[in-house]
Amino acid sequence: MPQIFDRSSNALARMSLVLTGLIVIALGITLDQLQRSPWVTRQGQRPDQPVPFSHKHHVQGLGLQCQYCHTTVEKSSYAGIPPTRTCMNCHAQIWTNAQLLEPVRNSWYTGQSIVWTKVHDLPDFVYFNHEIHVNKGIGCATCHGKVDEMPLMYAQNTLQMEWCLDCHRNPAKNLRPTAQIYNMAWERPSEDKPVWCASISDQYGVPTAQSVSCTRTDPAGNADVAASLKPLALFRPAVQSAAQAATLTGGASEAVAANAMPVQIQFQKFTSQDELGHFLVDHYNIRTPKDLTSCEVCHR
Repeated sequence: MPQIFDRSSNALARMSLVLTGLIVIALGITLDQLQRSPWVTRQGQRPDQPVPFSHKHHVQGLGLQCQYCHTTVEKSSYAGIPPTRTCMNCHAQIWTNAQLLEPVRNSWYTGQSIVWTKVHDLPDFVYFNHEIHVNKGIGCATCHGKVDEMPLMYAQNTLQMEWCLDCHRNPAKNLRPTAQIYNMAWERPSEDKPVWCASISDQYGVPTAQSVSCTRTDPAGNADVAASLKPLALFRPAVQSAAQAATLTGGASEAVAANAMPVQIQFQKFTSQDELGHFLVDHYNIRTPKDLTSCEVCHR
């Protein structure tokens, strides 16, 4: 019986297998890069908006704070889109005839909300809570970038799961004092620009993150720095009422008096973000990845 395949068919078969494998690998790499590309994540893209609102003008130029427009950022899962009334607080007096602001005036007259195009749009199955991140030391610029330098808003980061997990695996690299959350010019500690932080661990009724105060000025012997640390609680909780104080006798009264004495604040100097970050992780009581045992923390 004659041979159907020539001897060279073996080499061709091997080459076809290798070529098929290379094609599969190349296709996988291409799809992996594609799903990380701005075409999918919309990173860096400036979508068309009904009004070309400039964060650079309003934040850097006029000095508006983030909370003025995003009023619920500290107490809700959503930062909130400002209503037309917020815009008209100023624009009822200035730029009243500007053509660019016609959609704002029309919204004000008709009562219909302006339909903005969402820039940071997470999938519907992802639950993100603004409140917990802001109150645990994550600055606006960490996620949204230097908003004060954006004439038109765009997404600085991908906001994909791997980006979120990268932070949650090591949150120390992104943490800052809560007093600096809205400070777009915040710089990480360094040898030239250290940060001093103090914490009162035995406070009652005070949010964890607010028990830490930090300063760029060496507090040693500086009364002005000590005075500026308010609202850091400098006193332990004393007797709740005069009637309660009247019932205390002997040693109990002495204990209350001791509790009312000022707490000695011990400052710690930090010259790197890693040192400061791990200090804040401990004092902010931030859970480690091992503590996040339920997928429902982020996925609903």
